[in-house]
Amino acid sequence: MMNVNTRGTYLASKACIPYLKKSKVAHILNISPPLNLNPVWFKQHCAYTIAKYGMSMYVLGMAEEFKGEIAVNALWPKTAIHTAAMDMLGGPGIESQCRKVDIIADAAYSIFQKPKSFTGNFVIDENILKEEGIENFDVYAIKPGHPLQPDFFLDEYPEAVSKKVESTGAVPEFKEEKLQLQPKPRSGAVEETFRIVKDSLSDDVVKATQAIYLFELSGEDGGTWFLDLKSKGGNVGYGEPSDQADVVMSMTTDDFVKMFSGKLKPTMAFMSGKLKIKGNMALAIKLEKLMNQMNARL
Repeated sequence: MMNVNTRGTYLASKACIPYLKKSKVAHILNISPPLNLNPVWFKQHCAYTIAKYGMSMYVLGMAEEFKGEIAVNALWPKTAIHTAAMDMLGGPGIESQCRKVDIIADAAYSIFQKPKSFTGNFVIDENILKEEGIENFDVYAIKPGHPLQPDFFLDEYPEAVSKKVESTGAVPEFKEEKLQLQPKPRSGAVEETFRIVKDSLSDDVVKATQAIYLFELSGEDGGTWFLDLKSKGGNVGYGEPSDQADVVMSMTTDDFVKMFSGKLKPTMAFMSGKLKIKGNMALAIKLEKLMNQMNARL
């Protein structure tokens, strides 16, 4: 992340600047967010945040250094954009909560039409297009009328929007105190979930996954549970697995049940702090794909 985002942006700019200086309307545009020092944007993904903020800091520095010669700005989406990364992290159905990449393209085009004096700005795609006179943003939606997932680094979460998106299963909650207000799960919900998971296991699932997961659950019906997808046929149970876990996941029992039933996306739970993960992240993503296959039964 540091090589691609932070170092890559610096080196690409350095290589292009001598040529950009010869242009009448030269632009550098970084896809990076406004600098927001709210700790919530650091606590779960510090390396990613710093890598992206490094790009944003280049905007500040280079805009000032090359003022009058090269316009340097940043562009960031207000909502999630449907990309291959969102498909991988968000799972099936996430596209309905996203906008098309077209909105980023149109916003970038708008920036490139501006003079070199337009520099040092942190532009949000929707905002600049509103300034261009665009009023209907449904044309950019994958599923017009469906609630959209707000993007990261923006502290723009009106309560009404949060509740509307939460009802679709996206759950964009970034206030930790809300974690305490979640209703407690029904008695035995975790045990029943693991029973269904166990019935869904097969040698093919084990062969495709090859990982042991440990779940540290807080709240009613909680405790330590494991999902062994290394042993022949797979196994689940209460307590510690026989071998060391590859991935440790910590969350409330209520969020665990929601996650396995498809009502809470693991990626969104992780980014909002509801889910803490230790260990191999690639294997954690494998589990998310497995959960998507089980949703119908759960």
